[in-house]
Amino acid sequence: MIKALLLIFESGPAWDRVVQAKRSLFFVLMVYLVPMILITTIVEGWALEHWGKLQGRIQEVKVFTANEVLAYETVQFLFLLVAILVCARFVQIVTQTFHGRQTFTQSFKAVAYGLSPMFLLKLLDIAPTMNPWVTWSLGIVLSVWILYQGLPRIMTPDPTHAFGVYLVTALVLILATGMVRTLTALYLLGWIDLNHSYLTREIMQLIAQFHF
Repeated sequence: MIKALLLIFESGPAWDRVVQAKRSLFFVLMVYLVPMILITTIVEGWALEHWGKLQGRIQEVKVFTANEVLAYETVQFLFLLVAILVCARFVQIVTQTFHGRQTFTQSFKAVAYGLSPMFLLKLLDIAPTMNPWVTWSLGIVLSVWILYQGLPRIMTPDPTHAFGVYLVTALVLILATGMVRTLTALYLLGWIDLNHSYLTREIMQLIAQFHF
């Protein structure tokens, strides 16, 4: 979380430290990204179970059960992780179309650290009346903003192609995270029923296997 704040308020120096650290993909994934997603999902899950969320369809606050929270947060965690991996791959492909030779590790770092503000702003979702679209919009705008300084440092594209790479990368991040936010927001606001979906049933059966 501290790194996310530094990337927002001291973007240039914070990105420079990311480059200088030369962390591996495994380190960024397991020590930075996964814990950040877990923190936001746990905090949001606790709030949903204790405070609930205003349902847009019926204009009432719904307090979620423990099973509903577990199913929702598990699905959201998986969706976010997959979206980030897909985005990283797309970013690598984009740079290669501009005659770059960047690695997947570089693109993954750019995406993982670049989306830090979006995860940080997700903490505001604990408020029952907070619209999920508001937190996503604020977070993705900040993410795109800090990525402007971070992408050239991480990906080192050709200067003549740098702005093009940035625009395409920003669009990919907006579309991918926007799709995840659409699915999760529709559930939180009461417009779709995740509890009776095939994916939820499979996840709950898997979780049940670990209950002794």
